[in-house]
Amino acid sequence: MNSLQKYRLLGIALVVVGLTACGKPGPAEIAGKKIDQTTDDAVKKINQTADKVGDKLGEQGFKAGVAIDDAEITGKIKAAIFAEPGLKSMQISVDTVKGVVTLTGSVSTQANSDMAKGLATAVAGVNGVVNKLMLKPVS
Repeated sequence: MNSLQKYRLLGIALVVVGLTACGKPGPAEIAGKKIDQTTDDAVKKINQTADKVGDKLGEQGFKAGVAIDDAEITGKIKAAIFAEPGLKSMQISVDTVKGVVTLTGSVSTQANSDMAKGLATAVAGVNGVVNKLMLKPVS
């Protein structure tokens, strides 16, 4: 055999060995697959956790929104009562929970009680009014 043929055979042998080795996963390929699987698992867990956190924040945001709305409703009703000359706003308390307004305190006439209830009912976001105002004649 001449040198050229030897080099050709050696080249063919290297190609065959190389192709055979490509079919078998080596330690680096196995480690790479394990890393990929671990990464995929971690991403899934992170996404699940993020979804749970997002749900909790959404619930808390809704609760905070209700509290802000209730405070806003209470403020608007107090302002309306204060602006009404016949009502003594310092004798009327307003409490709002989930859009339901409770009026407590005292007024001098049934007409003033009805007026306070009407003012509360007229405010946007009010789901109902519980009128617990007591009639107390002016001395």
